[in-house]
Amino acid sequence: MANAYKFSQCAGTNSTGTYATLYNTPAATEAVVSSLVVCNQASSNVTVRIGLDTAAGTPGVSEFLVYDAVVAGNDTVALTLGVALDADKYLRVSSSASTCAFSAFLTEIT
Repeated sequence: MANAYKFSQCAGTNSTGTYATLYNTPAATEAVVSSLVVCNQASSNVTVRIGLDTAAGTPGVSEFLVYDAVVAGNDTVALTLGVALDADKYLRVSSSASTCAFSAFLTEIT
């Protein structure tokens, strides 16, 4: 099995009810998300959600890793996770403002 170290980034959304895909595990691939960084580039607080899903939709109640956490203005939060994903899984994120950036650092296993 080969390992590939990668990162994935996306901008936040304008509503915590709208989700963006931060990472999607390719077919025939597994991944381990070692850490995730949330950067709030605005001076006001933002609310964030982070969840896992089997499709590019809204994570279910049992799929959330973070739900309505507040990231202070001009602040960065780093999460150490160790989340394992099998093929065709999604890491989905949302925020109350598009001034929030999400970065995931991971290892793909093929």
